[in-house]
Amino acid sequence: MRSPSRHAFTLVELLVVIAIIGVLVGLLLPAVQAAREAARRMSCQNNMKQIVLAVHNYESANKKLPAAWTKPAVSGDGWSAQARILPFIEAMALSSAVNFADGYGNATLHVDGADIPVSSFRVPTYQCPSEVNDTPRIGTSGPEHYPLSYAYNGGTWFVYDANDQTVGEGMFTSGRPRAFRDCLDGLSNTLAFAEVKAWNPYYRDASVAGDMSMPQIESDICLLAGSFKNNTGHTEWVDGRVHQAGFTTTFTPNKKILCTESGVEFDVDFTNFREGKSSGSPIPRTYAAVTSRSYHIGGVTVGMLDGAVKTFSDSIDRDLWQDLSTRAGHEVVAVPE
Repeated sequence: MRSPSRHAFTLVELLVVIAIIGVLVGLLLPAVQAAREAARRMSCQNNMKQIVLAVHNYESANKKLPAAWTKPAVSGDGWSAQARILPFIEAMALSSAVNFADGYGNATLHVDGADIPVSSFRVPTYQCPSEVNDTPRIGTSGPEHYPLSYAYNGGTWFVYDANDQTVGEGMFTSGRPRAFRDCLDGLSNTLAFAEVKAWNPYYRDASVAGDMSMPQIESDICLLAGSFKNNTGHTEWVDGRVHQAGFTTTFTPNKKILCTESGVEFDVDFTNFREGKSSGSPIPRTYAAVTSRSYHIGGVTVGMLDGAVKTFSDSIDRDLWQDLSTRAGHEVVAVPE
């Protein structure tokens, strides 16, 4: 007699099929993740390109670059370069609500019967798709600020002296707009913008008086300290202060500046004294170590002043990185390809 035909898998066959599927998924997953990261990196580079082109269009319209930070003529906190280029990144609705003579805290946009702070709106061009904290910062009355992923070049270490209005070596300076003619090192050899991580911890207002030597090792920052903020750096795209909208080249990209607070280790930034604050006479100078950081593996996306967008490796030489951030250092540099 013939045995009856089977119409089902045995347990062994089912386990073999599951094992094969698991192996295939394990092989495909890295390729899918790599494809997604490549797409995110390309989108990030496109954002950077739009920002640098907006800076060029702003310069063409105003015959000068946007200032890094400016003190409002009326009152309040000063606007960022990113706020000034809003019309050139197709953010006309937000731009129409801005009055640069007044502080950004007074700027609102009327939506559905409510006055919404301009500072709380998400600007898509300012968000890297790899940013893991693409969320608004909540205030006492709801969303108050929105972070950003692209920061202006504020120079190497010294940023601003409110006593005599001297400024640092970067291409974007506080209270004083620059022009392309000020870039004696050449537009293709000078940084315009670079990536930063939102919600970064930082020290502020250590208020050290007089000259401050540039830190040479990361632990020097922990000794300077100041008031510690555990997660609000680069969370205010409207605020032109360097810890919010800028970066400096004190340390190379993605360098970890590890300091411990309350038993927890943080990767920090540092600002000696915030622009626009007062503290007797003389006012402490603004020095800042605000590191360019990225969620992309191996380097950061940067925009050069000539409009070129590049990726600079974490291993870039520190002297070269700093040379690229000066507008008139007269260095002879070989820009990495």
